[in-house]
Parts: sequence; C-alpha cells; structure tokens
Amino acid sequence: MDETYVRIRGHWFYLYRAVDSAGATIDFFLSAVRSADAAKALFSKSLTDRSHPQPRVINTDKARCYPVAISDAKDRGILRRRCRHRPVAYLNNILEQDHRAIKKRICAKQHFRRFDCARRTIQGYETIHKIRKGQVRWLGKRNVRAENEFIDRIFGLMA
Repeated sequence: MDETYVRIRGHWFYLYRAVDSAGATIDFFLSAVRSADAAKALFSKSLTDRSHPQPRVINTDKARCYPVAISDAKDRGILRRRCRHRPVAYLNNILEQDHRAIKKRICAKQHFRRFDCARRTIQGYETIHKIRKGQVRWLGKRNVRAENEFIDRIFGLMA
C-alpha cells in the first residue's frame, strides 16, 4: 500500500493504491488529505473485496497514518490479527513501479479540473491497466470486443 500525488485544479491530492505481491492492482482511493481516515477507507474498501485473499503481510512506507489504519482494521475484524505490518520503504518497490503507468497517463492528460472527474478517469485508467497486466483472466489476448464488453459492464454503460 502506498500513495502518490495527483494535481486537481492546481492543488495536490493523494491517490492511495493497493497492489498485491504479484503486482495485481487491488484497489485505489483518491483523497484530499493524507490522513489515517483515508488509509482506513482504502483498507475497508480493499479488504472487503472477495476477489483477493486476506494478506499475511502489509508493506508500507513509514507514513504515520498506516499503523493507525491497520490497527483499526484489525479491531473491526476486517483484517485478521496475525497480519504483519512492515513499514520499510524499499519493500514496496512493486507498487512504486506500478505507479508509473498511472502517473504517465495522468501527466499526459495535463492533470484534472474536478475531483469527481479525476476519480472516474483514474478508475478507467486502473481498469485498462488491469486488463493490460492480465488480471482479467477470462478475457482472451487481443480480444477487443470482449474487452469493450467488460468495460461496459464495469462502468454500467450497457443499454
């Protein structure tokens, strides 16, 4: 779990992202502040998703908001008690490298003007990035029609 910066209407916002050890994107959360509440929101959002198993180890940087969020998730029963937290900056290199693909698209767009538009656009970027990484296993390689149908289903675009 890590965060990166996104510029929206001239102000910096925080894009929290969670990636598993294989590099598969679990979830993201866009927040105006870097706080324990934002980290808690990402934990509750990503740990309740049944498509990913419970982690045994969570690697983060040394930000002070993560230990509070992890202990809160353990207290609420979202995260199992035996899950370890490793606050070492160099152990989340997979996630740091994964930020590049998203940041590249954001910089090419020349940033955002509204928060809700940024959230929806980043959701699209993350979905396309999941398809390119092969996380959507039921889609065949280079099957554009199936990819379009998947995207329509995810974003509710079907008529």
